[in-house]
Amino acid sequence: MRTSDFDYELPIGYIAQTPLEQRDQSRLMIVDRQSGEIRHAVFKEIGNYLEAGDILVVNETRVIPARLFARKLPTGGRVEILLLRKLDTCTWEALVGGKGLIEGKQLQIEAIRPGDRAPLAVINKVLDGAERVIQFDQPLELLFPKIGFVPLPPYIRKRLNDPERYQTVYAKSSGSAAAPTAGLHFTPELIGSLKSKGIGFVSVTLHVGLDTFAPVTENDPLQHIIHTEWCQLSQPAADQINQAKSKGGRVVAVGTTSVRTLESAVKNGALLEYEGPTNLYILPGYKFQIVDAMITNFHLPRSTLIMLVSAFAGRERVFNAYEEAKKANYRFYSFGDAMLII
Repeated sequence: MRTSDFDYELPIGYIAQTPLEQRDQSRLMIVDRQSGEIRHAVFKEIGNYLEAGDILVVNETRVIPARLFARKLPTGGRVEILLLRKLDTCTWEALVGGKGLIEGKQLQIEAIRPGDRAPLAVINKVLDGAERVIQFDQPLELLFPKIGFVPLPPYIRKRLNDPERYQTVYAKSSGSAAAPTAGLHFTPELIGSLKSKGIGFVSVTLHVGLDTFAPVTENDPLQHIIHTEWCQLSQPAADQINQAKSKGGRVVAVGTTSVRTLESAVKNGALLEYEGPTNLYILPGYKFQIVDAMITNFHLPRSTLIMLVSAFAGRERVFNAYEEAKKANYRFYSFGDAMLII
C-alpha cells in the first residue's frame, strides 16, 4: 500500500465553491459495497435507501470562528491566527502566519469593527512549523462574534455570505475548526421525514481539526501521524445504537468523524460511553466493528479521509465511483455532493 494508491486527478472546476440554495437538493450517489452497483438520486430521497430500524449517527459539533487577525507589539506587523485546539480557559494551540513569532512575542487581536474590545495575547511556546501555543488575557468564547471569522477550507476561494451554511442544522457543541460536511445536506424537514419512517437519529461529538484537509505526504501511509481530536459518545447514545443494532437495524454514520467516534468507542463489538482523545487512523485492512453504512462527501486525493472510505468500501469500488462522479459532473469536497455507501 502506497500513498500514491489514493491519488486521483480532479480539475478545479469540479470543486464546489458555494453551497446549494437548498441543502437537501445536492446529488446523492448510492454505492453498494458488495456488488459495486452505483445509483444516482437527490439527497432529499435518501429515505428510499434506508429502512425502519436503521439509525443515523450525526456529529453535532459546531465550527467556531477560529480565524483571527492581530498586530505584533510594538511593531504593528500583521499576523493571522487559526485556532486549532483549546488547551485550557485562555490557552489555545494555533497555526500562525507572520514573521518573528517567537516565544514571548505579544499580539494585539483586532476587532472586526474598530473600537470593539479585543484581547491581548502572548506566544507561550513554539511548536512544529507554524504551530504555536498562544495564551490570551481572557476567554475567547464570548468575544468570537467581535473578533472571529469562520475558517473555510483552503480550496474554497469564494466568500460565504451566510456563515451558517458552513454549519449543520443540528450543530450544538462549539469546538471545530472545520465542518463535518456530510451533515450539511440535512434539513429539519428531511430529518423529521426520516424519523416519521422509523429511522432513528443519535448525536455524537468530534471536534474537527484542520488536519482533515492535510494530504498524506509520506510515501508509505503507515508512516503518517494522524493528529488527535477530541470526541464524545454518551452512554444513552451508546445504548440507543446498541439496541438498534441488536434488532437488526443498520448503523449509518453521517461522515467520517462519526465513523471515527463510533469505532473509537467500541469494545468487544459493543459501544460504551467514551469521552477523550482519538487518533484512530483507519486504513484498508481495518475491520469495522459498528458502522454498517456511511454517508460521506467526495474527498481530497491522498487524504486520510479517502483512505478511510476506501477501507470501508474497498479502494477499487471507491475510485470507480469517483470516476463515475466526474463523468456525471458531481460537485466535490465540502460544499459538494454526497455518497451513501451501503
